[in-house]
Amino acid sequence: MDIGKCFAKSKAPRMTITHTVWHKDHEFTSSLDHNTVKIDGARKNGFGPKALLLAGLAGCSGIDIVDILKKMRVDFSAFSIEVKAAQTEELPKVYKDIYIAYKVKTDKKNEEKVRKAIDLSLEKYCGVSAMLQKNSPIHFTLEII
Repeated sequence: MDIGKCFAKSKAPRMTITHTVWHKDHEFTSSLDHNTVKIDGARKNGFGPKALLLAGLAGCSGIDIVDILKKMRVDFSAFSIEVKAAQTEELPKVYKDIYIAYKVKTDKKNEEKVRKAIDLSLEKYCGVSAMLQKNSPIHFTLEII
């Protein structure tokens, strides 16, 4: 089927279209609008494809959390997210459990609000989390710094 016809038949209200170009070996550049990201299966000159999923999860959840904390009027001065996941041994190699470590620099009294923001992101708002959880359980830790 012609990809243009496939897109034309889609009933999706909001379509995301990326364009990916091969350069050499396992190296590609993928673009969306005016933004680009390097992809490299060897992970020497860009993200590996599955690592991009983990980065997407961190970004999606992080954006939600920032917005939720602002609505809750929780002040914070630093925020970092580390995501770890091991792959299965059999093909296709997929992620098993996914572990997210959130670090937020805020007053200790805000810990429950931050935890609620994380829960809301992972369980309700983050589409990447919703997609990945269909295959891989997601666990998180929170450190208030």
